[in-house]
Amino acid sequence: MSTFKGILLSKPESGFVASLADIDEAELPADGDVTIAVEFSTINYKDGLAIANKSPVVRKWPMVAGIDGAGTVIASSHADWKPGDKVVHTGFGVGETHWGCLAEKAKLKGEWLVPLPSGLNTRQAMAIGTAGYTAMLAVMTLARQGVTPDKGEILVTGAAGGVGSVAITLLAARGYKVVASTGRLNEADYLKSLGAVAVIDRNEISIPGKPLQKERWAGVVDSVGSHTLANACAQCQYGAVVAACGLAQGMDFPGTVAPFILRGVVLAGVDSVYTPQPRRREAWAQLAKELDGAKIDAMTSEVKLADAIEQAPKILAGQVRGRLVVDVGAVTRA
Repeated sequence: MSTFKGILLSKPESGFVASLADIDEAELPADGDVTIAVEFSTINYKDGLAIANKSPVVRKWPMVAGIDGAGTVIASSHADWKPGDKVVHTGFGVGETHWGCLAEKAKLKGEWLVPLPSGLNTRQAMAIGTAGYTAMLAVMTLARQGVTPDKGEILVTGAAGGVGSVAITLLAARGYKVVASTGRLNEADYLKSLGAVAVIDRNEISIPGKPLQKERWAGVVDSVGSHTLANACAQCQYGAVVAACGLAQGMDFPGTVAPFILRGVVLAGVDSVYTPQPRRREAWAQLAKELDGAKIDAMTSEVKLADAIEQAPKILAGQVRGRLVVDVGAVTRA
């Protein structure tokens, strides 16, 4: 009987267990119609929560972890995909309610997949992953709301993380003046190498502040939430746009309506999990076009599948810079 290796999360009577396990292929989800050999995956913040059992991310047990995966189709009953196709997966509850991609094989629904964009290999796609894809959706949101580079500075919070690193790179490449907010000021040189023109201490905006503050930002990409998001809104210029896409500090929003009704600030939510396919494919196409390969490499570190579990608490503690790629080791890699 054929098996494959994967990060299996389970809840026996003795409590939560995360392990590198040998999994029977017959146990792959029956409702998937495309089986892929996963070449690379990644560990996003939500993956960290699931693997470390720090939040009720997983809603079905046992669960193979891993929101994201990139690899090669090895079997398909879906009309859009055939064996040999290179594909990318992000979102759609994978790693939460459907077995995920921190494994050598994954069985997914064809409508969840996008083709590997021209110009990217599977490792680069996972160096982008949900975090980078979310960053692109946020940048696209600012642009669609009319925030142009001449409007003023753009604040990126959680700047040294995955979303922040990619957002800085994309915004700088489009000509925006980016200010990076981080709790890791020792990463200032790294953030400036990505394109930030200035770096501020997150403590300036992460504690309770006034409902309206001095106007500064023309736009914001926020992956932090809580007081950070509230202060960012309070510091926005008239007509600014805030793209909110994360909750690293908290899910709460301890702010007021003042920025919205007195300065016309727009708070735009960015969801990457269930984004419709047309916009999903547009975002990936733009990422392949706009992200410099050298910048991707500069923000990426890599671990083997066997070492993925120990990375989860580091992600949650903000100890991982940029993006973390997991070399799953599927033998079909081109």
